[in-house]
Amino acid sequence: MATSRLLPQLLVCLVLSASCVHVSAADAVRVTNIRRVFHNGEHNAFTDLVRFDGRYYLTFRSCPDGHMVHPTASVIVMTSDDLREWRQVHRFQVPKRDTRDPHFLVFKGKLFVLTGTWYSGEKTIPVAEYDLNLHLGYAVWSEDGATWHGPVMLEGTFGHYIWRAAVHGDKAYLCGRRKQEFAVGPRGEGNEVQSAMLESDDGLVWRHRAVMQERSGDETAMWFEPDGSFVGIGRRGRNPAELLRSAPPYREWERRELDRYIGGPLLTQWDGAFVVGGRHLVSGKPPQTKLYWLTAPPVGQKGDVQLAEFASLPSAGDTSYPGFLDLGGGKAVVSWYSSHEQDADGNSITAIYMADLSK
Repeated sequence: MATSRLLPQLLVCLVLSASCVHVSAADAVRVTNIRRVFHNGEHNAFTDLVRFDGRYYLTFRSCPDGHMVHPTASVIVMTSDDLREWRQVHRFQVPKRDTRDPHFLVFKGKLFVLTGTWYSGEKTIPVAEYDLNLHLGYAVWSEDGATWHGPVMLEGTFGHYIWRAAVHGDKAYLCGRRKQEFAVGPRGEGNEVQSAMLESDDGLVWRHRAVMQERSGDETAMWFEPDGSFVGIGRRGRNPAELLRSAPPYREWERRELDRYIGGPLLTQWDGAFVVGGRHLVSGKPPQTKLYWLTAPPVGQKGDVQLAEFASLPSAGDTSYPGFLDLGGGKAVVSWYSSHEQDADGNSITAIYMADLSK
């Protein structure tokens, strides 16, 4: 079972204001009802959760050929009334492309599923032929969770590996990883890559707004405060992640290195406190998906940024990309994927899991 660790008398500070939420040792998090919610014999990965129109939705990628870039990949969308019983409501592919890293966006009365797609062609291509400049975002959307439209190409995302999205006011914002000046060359990961903030009025047509990470840009989870102030957790390959902060119009950025790597990062709030999640790596140990409380001083002030672990989820191997929902009343639910279990023949499976959290 998962462990729960919380620093006594930890002050979980809202990172862009002076206000704090007090969390005591009595608020230690319990992780219960750990369950496998989906496995179909394929590689199932990259989860997200959302509540829309009174129901819960779960999305993830499923591929018979595994983790890497394959044109056989598809995105599955499931729904539930109680977070226990799930049924599939949609599944889609994009021809000649690997659909992966799906994320929800609730925007202007519609439920969007946004997916980044690597170009593969008719068959699987070797890693050396991956080209970030050929990346393209796609979306499906629904107004009732039952009838789905698309997939359609997202204008303004060519050459961007799109990732998580967020909403502030009447605009939607999206992380798009891209090469600096769309440089032509080999795969081009590492220092050449930026994480850009894209902006949209309708969830389908996107335009550049800002650069969140200028070098070694990667998957960035986003959160907007009521005044528009931005908080982000940016992965940086296998290096320590960054806390990213900015205020409108997002021209000036504070970037602070964290004390650990975080793969497939999550950033959200639970009862007013910031929660970070993702893959944790320690040399000599299997990867694990973990959840943390985030604390930080106000922008521009000295002080340590801290991550206090409160849950280590059952996981190993290929794992991470959690989804999270605050259910109110000190309760929440988390989704993730992992390859820590085996089938009847002793082969590793990569499946989708969920657990209940309570304080």
